[in-house]
Amino acid sequence: MNDTITVGVTGAPAADRAVDWALARAAARSQRLELVGVVGGALGTIGEDAVVDDALAATRAMLDAHAERIRAEAPSVPVSVRAEAGNPVHVLIEASTRSALLVIGSDYRGPGDGPARGAHGVRIAAGAACPVVVVPDFDTSGRSGVVVGIDGSDASEHALRFAAAEADRLGEPLVAVSVWTPLTAPRNTLAVYPELYLTNMQAATEETLALALAGIATDYPDLVVERRVERGYPSQVIGDIAHDARLAVVGTHGRGALARFLLGSISQEILGRLPTVTAVVR
Repeated sequence: MNDTITVGVTGAPAADRAVDWALARAAARSQRLELVGVVGGALGTIGEDAVVDDALAATRAMLDAHAERIRAEAPSVPVSVRAEAGNPVHVLIEASTRSALLVIGSDYRGPGDGPARGAHGVRIAAGAACPVVVVPDFDTSGRSGVVVGIDGSDASEHALRFAAAEADRLGEPLVAVSVWTPLTAPRNTLAVYPELYLTNMQAATEETLALALAGIATDYPDLVVERRVERGYPSQVIGDIAHDARLAVVGTHGRGALARFLLGSISQEILGRLPTVTAVVR
């Protein structure tokens, strides 16, 4: 069984948070760490080789400094480093094929920090062969709970299993969220819906959530599970709930070599405005 957590490391402050998050998980689950730094942007111009070599040397020095700190703080966690030249998205997606988990940082600093961002993170999460954890550049200490979005799909089932295992490991409650959105059309955006329709949508979504959670109590008998069924738009509802959470987990669908870079609007919107540390699970 692969027990490697791969961490994409850059010189940005968010990378330090990503390394710290990965280290805590590796120590708790007896996993190993691989720190990967990528020098990108090479064009093959004359004289570029020396520039790339210098950048690789600086990247290795940065990775070695992280590794030395890890060995001092958690000597039981094996750690290795790897510096490469290439496209960061391609390198990390390829690394994910040999990893149990891929962890990357985001420079997003929360509400009010400008427009949504994270094109590289979205592409990495969409193409990775393992779950991807994206760590924002703000402090999440003191938060509680693991929030997971459930929609009845296979992808959300995998997300639920990942979230339940993390909640159980962390001793946190699991907050399972299912969201239903009323039917919309260009001419009925302000429509008044029949009460029977709204009641049936709520009941159907509650049933979907109950079915998804049916086996969790058996697998994790001590896990506290909170069920939330809400009306609204999924990424907004899940994001709002996850703003006070320690971890958010969402599922995504693998759809082939080309379309895999289309992560899906819900997951993509959540990654664009990270409410907390967020895992994307295929």
